[in-house]
Amino acid sequence: MEILLAVVWLVLGFVLLIKGADWFVDGAAGIAARFGIPQLVIGLTIVAMGTSAPEAAVSITAAKTGNAGITIGNVVGSNIMNILVILGITAVITNIAVQKSTVEYEIPFMLIITGILLVLGMTGSQIVFWEGIVLWVLFLIYFVYLFKMAKKGNGNEGEEEEKSRALWLQIILLIVGAAGIILGADLTVDNASKIASALGMDDRLIGLTIVAFGTSLPELVTSVTAARKGKADIAIGNIVGSNIFNILFVVGTTALITPVAFKGSFMIDSVVAIAAGVMLWIGVLKDKELKRPVGIIMLLTYAIYFAYLVMG
Repeated sequence: MEILLAVVWLVLGFVLLIKGADWFVDGAAGIAARFGIPQLVIGLTIVAMGTSAPEAAVSITAAKTGNAGITIGNVVGSNIMNILVILGITAVITNIAVQKSTVEYEIPFMLIITGILLVLGMTGSQIVFWEGIVLWVLFLIYFVYLFKMAKKGNGNEGEEEEKSRALWLQIILLIVGAAGIILGADLTVDNASKIASALGMDDRLIGLTIVAFGTSLPELVTSVTAARKGKADIAIGNIVGSNIFNILFVVGTTALITPVAFKGSFMIDSVVAIAAGVMLWIGVLKDKELKRPVGIIMLLTYAIYFAYLVMG
C-alpha cells in the first residue's frame, strides 16, 4: 500500500514538473519574443533552461536531502534520453533542420563538457566544490557566446501569438510554472527514493531510468511540438541547450552545495552520452538535417542501452 501511494505521488510530481515546465516555457519564450531574440537563442537558453528546470530542481533537492547520488544518474540519463529518445522520436515524426552554428559550435561544446564531466568524476569518484566552480565558469563562457549570438540575430518570425498575449499573463505563467517545477521536484525525489529503496534499486538505476524519463518529458513534448510547428531551431536548440545546461548548471550548482557522488559505473553511462552526441553530430554533419533513418538508429541504440541497464 505504501509503494502504491508513493507511485501515485510520483506520477503527481511528474505532472507538476511537466505542466510547470510547459507554463514556464510559454511565459519565458513569450517575454523573450517581445524583445526580438532569435529563435535559436530562445531554444538554446529560455526553452532549454525551462525544460531542464525539472532536472535542476530534482538534482538540487536531492542534494539537500542527502540523495546526491541521484544527480549524476539524473543528468547523464536525461542527456542520453534527450538525444537518443527525444531527438530520435522527433526525427521519426519529421526531419529536423539544424543550423550551421549548432553543428560547428554547440554540439562540439556539448561533447567537450560531457568529456570534462567524465574526467572530473573519474578523479576522486565525486564532483567537489572547486569542480563545481569550473563547471560554472564554463557555463558563464557559454552564456557570453549566446549573448554575442543574440546581438547578431535579426529577431524572430512567426512569434505573433506569443507577442499578442498580455505581458502580465506571461509573467504569471513564468511564476506559476516555476512553482510547479519546484513542488513537482520535491514529490519526485521523495517518492522515487522510496520506490527505489522498496525495490532494492540503487540511486544510479533510479536516476538513469525513472527520474531521467520523468524529467525529460518536457523536452520530448517541447521538441516534438516545435518540430511539427516548423520551429526546428527550437527543437534542436532545446535538446543541445538542455544537455549543456544539465551538466554545467545542474551538476555545477549541486556540487557547490554538496559533493556529488560519481560511481565507477557512471563512467560507462558518460561514455554512452558522448557516443550519443557523436552519433547526433555525424548524423547532421553532411546535410545539416536530422533525418528519419538516423532517428531510428538512435531509438534502437537506446533500446540496447536500456537492456544493459535492466540486465546489469
